[in-house]
Amino acid sequence: MARIAGVNIPSNKRVLISLRYIYGIGPTKARDICTTLNIGDDKRVNHLSDDEIGKIRELIDKDFRVEGDLRREVAMNIKRLVDLGCYRGLRHRKGLPVRGQRTHTNARTRKGKAVAIAGKKKVTK
Repeated sequence: MARIAGVNIPSNKRVLISLRYIYGIGPTKARDICTTLNIGDDKRVNHLSDDEIGKIRELIDKDFRVEGDLRREVAMNIKRLVDLGCYRGLRHRKGLPVRGQRTHTNARTRKGKAVAIAGKKKVTK
């Protein structure tokens, strides 16, 4: 396994797929990294030389904000919204959807497991 940006990327997968295991690198950035360093789309991580892995590591450190730095930045942005008390901050604080989605139905991912309300019965027909 190669270790890039503090993450052990899987060695038996293609480079394009393995780079996505790093937080902050998706399909587009992975392709950009491969084209910049002239690494083929079908090349696997275990076939990379130490020099190529070093170049990937150096390029990511230089050009991209990934892992801890990116997580910290996202957390600080959310904290700023919460501290301001703006609408989006209040939604974050309450654990509700932030970007205008409906909550009457759905939104279970943000709201958590449904809680039964005492005294409310299901109507049977």
